[in-house]
Amino acid sequence: MRAKATLNREYTISTVDKRVYGSFLEHMGRAVYTGIYEPGHENADRDGFRTDVLDMVRDLDMPIVRYPGGNFVSAYRWEDGIGPRAERPVRLDLAWRTRETNQVGVNEFADWAKLAGTEMMLAMNLGSRGLDDARNFLEYCNHPGGTYWSDLRAKHGYKEPHNVRIWCLGNEMDGPWQVGHKSAAEYGHLANEVSKAFKYFDKTLETVVCGSSNDKMKTYPEWEATVLDASYDSVDYISLHKYFGNEEQDTLNYYAKAIDLDRYIVTIGGVIDYIKAKKRSKRDVKICFDEWNVWYHDRKEDGERIASWDWPEAPPLLEELYNLEDAIFVGSLLNVFIRRSDRVKIACVAQLVNVIAPILTKAGGPAWRQSIYYPLQYASKYGRGTALTVAASGPTYDCEVAQDVPYLDLSAVLQEDGKSIAIFAINRSLDEPLGITVDLQGFSQVNILQHHMLEGEDLKAGNSVEDQNRIVPKAGRELTIDEAGSLVGSLPPKSYHFVLISVASA
Repeated sequence: MRAKATLNREYTISTVDKRVYGSFLEHMGRAVYTGIYEPGHENADRDGFRTDVLDMVRDLDMPIVRYPGGNFVSAYRWEDGIGPRAERPVRLDLAWRTRETNQVGVNEFADWAKLAGTEMMLAMNLGSRGLDDARNFLEYCNHPGGTYWSDLRAKHGYKEPHNVRIWCLGNEMDGPWQVGHKSAAEYGHLANEVSKAFKYFDKTLETVVCGSSNDKMKTYPEWEATVLDASYDSVDYISLHKYFGNEEQDTLNYYAKAIDLDRYIVTIGGVIDYIKAKKRSKRDVKICFDEWNVWYHDRKEDGERIASWDWPEAPPLLEELYNLEDAIFVGSLLNVFIRRSDRVKIACVAQLVNVIAPILTKAGGPAWRQSIYYPLQYASKYGRGTALTVAASGPTYDCEVAQDVPYLDLSAVLQEDGKSIAIFAINRSLDEPLGITVDLQGFSQVNILQHHMLEGEDLKAGNSVEDQNRIVPKAGRELTIDEAGSLVGSLPPKSYHFVLISVASA
């Protein structure tokens, strides 16, 4: 098999917002407790944060992290997580049927975010609470001083404001499972009023209104149209969520589900354009895809455990063990975000530690990287700059999800300095190498700087506490630059590739 792609310096899509490589931490399972925070651990700092986890997060160069939920946030009292720890109440979390100790709250998260080198994206409770609680939360976090809530923050040891710039207006409010679920009209009105109030405080703040929990919801995409009709003039982003799996144990069909993500983005982009035209607006609302990942390995079993357990504290939950197959697929999802960078400006892999996460920890023990860590790392570090239009042709296959699915999946980003191109390429074929030619038009002095790949015979192989390096990047092979300045060679079957190519600046 052979495929061809063309990249041209002049044919671009959009600047890739670095926040598309964000993540998410929710108070569920062991994401926070024994995830990022474990006092008494041998690697814990004086504030209880696990430094081994922090090192791995820093290596991801994670630009933004959403907190504290998730379904958790829809019944959350943010005031429970501030002040002296000994005085913080223990509450029941209705979303995951657990007990929340509130030993980590917004101030601790702010401390952790600084250590991790990431920006905070805070979600507010618009399920069981409303406008007054939201604006109090904002005042506590962002006002310099001289008011009740800002002075209380100073009393808690944080004289300087946290200056949170982006706020999520609730979570999955379209879902009947959500505490405080609302109709689209009810939610759209509330979200608009909260967003307006936040911008009365500071017009430079950004707000994210809830879109659909997934594209299979009965209310999709009418929900987005109704909510945006009510809030378009005050919000900056609409959030989308989607999780993927290979329940059918059909790898080629699984890989094709990246096309579902693309369709989702295109559809909501059309809804945004419709409302913009309807309102004769000059504003552009963008997409914040603030929950996405692979989630299926133990999803049914976890659902049964949640229904049966008796309010445990930080129990293991949604601890997916990812394999090579999942890593290759995550690479495809990241390619979609790059190719749709004109629409998607923020995205958060859900979640960061232990809960459907690229990083796993053992309580009292080590932390390690899962297979999906590596495509996230390469995209975050090198997928910043200008996304290039990819014109590709080659062999395809048909499956349940879609017809004419290309075996070659490729995205490309011209780095911010204009001196290199990052190429992220996947061969979806399970048994045949894929010969490729990538014509680099408008580029000169072309050389390969780096080439790393994920491949293996066993797609179900993953990393574990006993074998933490079973699935790790290898040095790439069989790719070169030919006399015409094109990238040529062969991609092994079922493989993911990161290639960094130096070019002369324009």
